[in-house]
Amino acid sequence: MHDLDLEIRPGERVLLLGASGSGKSTLLHGMAGVLGGDDEGEVLGELLVDGRPAAASRGRSGLVLQDPDAQVVMARLGDDVAFGLENLGVARDDIWPRVRAALGAVGLDLPLEHATADLSGGQRQRLALAGVLAMRPGLILLDEPTANLDPSGVREVRDAVARVAEETGATLVVIEHRVSTWLPAVDRIVVLGAGGGLLADGAPGQVLAERGAELRAAGVWLPDEVPWRAPARDASARHPLLTTEGLDVARVPGAPVLRGVGVTVDAGGILAVTGPNGAGKSTLALTLAGLLRPEGGRLEPSAELAGGLRGEPWRWRSRDLLTRIGTVFQSPEHQFLTGSVRAELEVGPRALKLPADERERRVDELLAVLRLERLAEANPFTLSGGEKRRLSVASALATRPRMLVLDEPTFGQDATTWRELARLIVDLRDHGVGVVAVTHDDVFVDAIADRRLELGAVPLPSSGGAR
Repeated sequence: MHDLDLEIRPGERVLLLGASGSGKSTLLHGMAGVLGGDDEGEVLGELLVDGRPAAASRGRSGLVLQDPDAQVVMARLGDDVAFGLENLGVARDDIWPRVRAALGAVGLDLPLEHATADLSGGQRQRLALAGVLAMRPGLILLDEPTANLDPSGVREVRDAVARVAEETGATLVVIEHRVSTWLPAVDRIVVLGAGGGLLADGAPGQVLAERGAELRAAGVWLPDEVPWRAPARDASARHPLLTTEGLDVARVPGAPVLRGVGVTVDAGGILAVTGPNGAGKSTLALTLAGLLRPEGGRLEPSAELAGGLRGEPWRWRSRDLLTRIGTVFQSPEHQFLTGSVRAELEVGPRALKLPADERERRVDELLAVLRLERLAEANPFTLSGGEKRRLSVASALATRPRMLVLDEPTFGQDATTWRELARLIVDLRDHGVGVVAVTHDDVFVDAIADRRLELGAVPLPSSGGAR
C-alpha cells in the first residue's frame, strides 16, 4: 500500500474494502501501532491516531486479527478476555463484570474456566472480539471478524459490535469482503486500489451506486451478487470413494464431539459440511482425511482411493496420503513448512520424488491459476489472509490427490479470487476428484456443492447419512 491519503473522524463507522492483497490488513495494523520499526519494513509518510503516532496511541485501539489463533494468549477463556483489561490497569472489581458482559455480547456462552485450546475456529474468533470489546477502546479495528462464523453468529457479532460502538462512541474500521454483512452497521465505505491509493470513498449507497462497475472489476463483492455458479452436472458421474459407518470423531481421545456419522464422499462430487460453530465440522474433516483416528465406527475407502493399500486412511503413512487424500487446514499457517511460496508448492512433489521438470511445471501452473505468480519468492507467513488460503489449497493440489478435504476454502477471498477458486474446485470434481468442503459460506454451497451435510447440536443418527 502506498500514496494513501485518508482521514477518519471520531465516531465514524468505516467498511474497508479492496482486492485480496491490496493492503487492508497492513493499514489496520498501522492504525493499531503494531507494524514494527524500520527494521521490519519501510514506512513513508505518517499515520496519526488522536494526533499522535499510532505506536504511541496503542491503548486507544483494539485490534481483532485476521487469524484468531494469533490472538489467544491464555489457557482459560475468562483469563484471555481479562488479559487486555489487566494490561490497561483496570480495577480488579471492574474486570470480571466486563469480561462476562463481553462474552455475552459475542454469544460465547461457556464457563470462564473453559480451555481456549478446546475452542473451534469460530469460537476463537468470538473470543478475540470479546477481548477487544471488554477493553472499550476508542478505535475498534476488525479484520474479517465474522469469516469463521455460522450465519446466525455473523449477525450476532455484527450487532454486538454496532451496539458497543453506539454505546461508547468508538470509531469503527472493519475489513470484510462480504459487503452486505456490514452495510447496516457502517456509514462510510473506503476502497483501497490494488496499485495504491484510494479507489473509492463515501457514503455506502453512493459508492455502491456510482462506482459499482469499478468495484466489480476490482474484485469487490457487491451486495447479493454471486460471482459464479457451477453448471449442473449429471449425478450418475459420481461413485463412492470413501464411506463411513457409525463414525465417532474426537480431537481429544475419549471425548467424541460427533457420534454415529454415516456419510459417503463421492468421486466426482462436492460434499459441503455445514453447521454452527463447535458442531465438530473440522474434527470430522480431519478424520475423513486420515489425520485423526476415529473414536468408533469405520472408514471404508474404495479400491480406487486405497490404490492397493490396506486398512483405514488413518493407518496409512503420510507419503501414502499425498496422492490419495489432500488436506487444507482451517488455519493455513499450520501447514506451511518453507521460506518461500514456490518452495512450499514443491514440498509434496519432492516427497513423491518427481523429476525437476515435472515439479516446475506443476508449480508454475498452480502459481498462475491461483494468482500467486508475483509472490513466488515471498515468505508464506508474510502473505495476506486470502493469499495464504490460496497457497494452502495450491500446496494440497500439487500432489494431485484423488480426494481433497478443505476447511473454509473461501476464507479471505475477494470476488475475483473466490470465483477462480470455485472454478478450480469444480474442475477437480469434473476430473473425478472427491471434494469435502467445511464451510460457513452459503454462497459457495449454493453455487458449487452437489450435496450438503448439515451438522447440528444433536448427534447424527448412525444410519442413513448424506447421499
